[in-house]
Amino acid sequence: MARHERRAGAGRADRVVSGATRNGAGAVNGSPFVDFDRESWAQLSDTSAVPLTAEELEELRSLGDPVDLDEVRDVYLPVSRLLDLHVRANAGLLEAYRTFLRQDEQATPFVVGIAGSVSVGKSTTARLLRLLLARWSDHPNVALVTTDGFLYPNAELERRGIMTRKGFPESYDRRALLRFVADIKAGKPEVPVPVYSHLVYDVLDEQRVVSRPDILVLEGLNVLQPAPQTGERASALAVSDLIDFSIYVDAHPTDVRRWYVERFLSLRETAFRDPASYFRRYAEMDEAAARERAAQIWDEINGPNLRENIAPTRSRAGLVLTKGGDHSVRRIRLRRL
Repeated sequence: MARHERRAGAGRADRVVSGATRNGAGAVNGSPFVDFDRESWAQLSDTSAVPLTAEELEELRSLGDPVDLDEVRDVYLPVSRLLDLHVRANAGLLEAYRTFLRQDEQATPFVVGIAGSVSVGKSTTARLLRLLLARWSDHPNVALVTTDGFLYPNAELERRGIMTRKGFPESYDRRALLRFVADIKAGKPEVPVPVYSHLVYDVLDEQRVVSRPDILVLEGLNVLQPAPQTGERASALAVSDLIDFSIYVDAHPTDVRRWYVERFLSLRETAFRDPASYFRRYAEMDEAAARERAAQIWDEINGPNLRENIAPTRSRAGLVLTKGGDHSVRRIRLRRL
């Protein structure tokens, strides 16, 4: 995307925000957020041209997430422009720091955190924004890392007796994740990341390397968690403290539960049939039994994790994307500066 295209929409964006109450967007009294409906948010886009193809979109979206090119144009292009504004403003602040400190401070990666429930579509959001951000001319090197690799291996979860709490905050190697993000923000040239396999449902004995990206998109259930203040996990610093801009993907819990069950049934016909799949035992279930098992997993694990740990971090996000029952983003809430 060329610089002149970014600048072209600035006046229109100002008009939409200043006329918020007339156009479906507005600040809630006493709230630090400005709320937009999809129509008013779409007006903030610089151009109607979507910088990706239907084939690319098909490859990156998650199972059961029916995002289409219209939604990319209406919702995600304005989000990518907003993030680009933050990245460029951060670069300007760096120049001011260099002058103030009288030192040649190096730019470090801008970290975007994306949080939300299992099955809400945050992985699709992360992959889509990574692709869109990489097509802005100022920052073509955009890396995506999920926090799944920082889960404790299954053997360690079993040893600790928390295998049924996989995905809860205590199931992650929080120190390793914090160290990874700290190394990224310190500008280290190469930072290793553990690799997680959804097929075998475990951390693999291998790593990949993240090499000084312009932007790091960090996606995970608990990336907006504050630092624990009590117990052996007490800390003065959390991953969320190192995130430059945060996004929370939201939906009504009843809808997310339904999406989870539907995805489970789809996986039963596809990935679960792989002999290497951890969930191979579910592939032969009839539909009624599989539906019942999926609902049980949600009610005993994913639902409580959403209520107790994930949803409470929503108010800490800089941007909240709220989906309707059809999985499309219907409202956007932006934190005021």
